[in-house]
Amino acid sequence: MTIPTPPPPAPYRRLTLSSSDRKIAGVCGGLAAYFHVDPTLVRIIAVVLAFVAGGGILAYLLAWIIIPKA
Repeated sequence: MTIPTPPPPAPYRRLTLSSSDRKIAGVCGGLAAYFHVDPTLVRIIAVVLAFVAGGGILAYLLAWIIIPKA
């Protein structure tokens, strides 16, 4: 009887601004890469939040300042 080896640990993910998939600052591209979703979907959600919630533009600017560059 052999004891199965445990799977390797998941790779470390880090949220950074996207340098390849950027339109303005790379915030939406970086979020899309981090969550493994389509960048267009993240951009649509960001625009909707900017118009509906009102704080979306401020959140984008803060993310631009806080999230490190790749």
